[in-house]
Amino acid sequence: MTAVPAPITAEQVTIVPANEASWDDLVAVFGTADYACRCRCQRLKVVGWIWRDSTLEQRKAMQREQTACGDPAAAATSGLVAYVDGEPAGWVAVEPRTAYPKLLTLRLPWTGRDEDKDDDTVWAVTCFVVRKGYRGRGLTYVLARAAVDFARERGARVVEGYPMITQPGKEVTWGELNVGARQVFEDAGFAEVSHPTIRRVVMRIDFAPGDDGRT
Repeated sequence: MTAVPAPITAEQVTIVPANEASWDDLVAVFGTADYACRCRCQRLKVVGWIWRDSTLEQRKAMQREQTACGDPAAAATSGLVAYVDGEPAGWVAVEPRTAYPKLLTLRLPWTGRDEDKDDDTVWAVTCFVVRKGYRGRGLTYVLARAAVDFARERGARVVEGYPMITQPGKEVTWGELNVGARQVFEDAGFAEVSHPTIRRVVMRIDFAPGDDGRT
């Protein structure tokens, strides 16, 4: 009988902005298989259809530039990298919503939102990647909470997510779940604002004025 891996505790995890991680560490998280390795968090960024109009090497180069891995002095980055007991283990993409030019072309009606679509104080959590060997142990929950704190500290007044609804006993492929599961966002404090498709919801947190997460 295969032993169930123990949940990852918050004490085991260190999360840093991607520009403070090495490119090699991020490559280790994304691995060499699965949808995430091929997409490199570019589906909502590339012009045209991702598989036809860009190559894997181009997407890797774009991600490397966007993350600014290895440059702690970089003014911006596109996500966070999680380490478990010192080993690179996870990633979450979190940036101003305007960094995702194709995001608003998805079937996500503007219900429950009244701000300018070009408002760069509205941030978005768009992707989670967990390295093989660390999956199914709760790391996405830790990453989601860290993404909220990061967005708030960087000046976000709102942070959104676009998770999938999962059902007990019904498998959802890893590629589809890269956007995150609804319960992960609920745990991080997000509230549902619309339910545009059977399996997808739009969720968000509106921060109080002056709330930058600092004490």
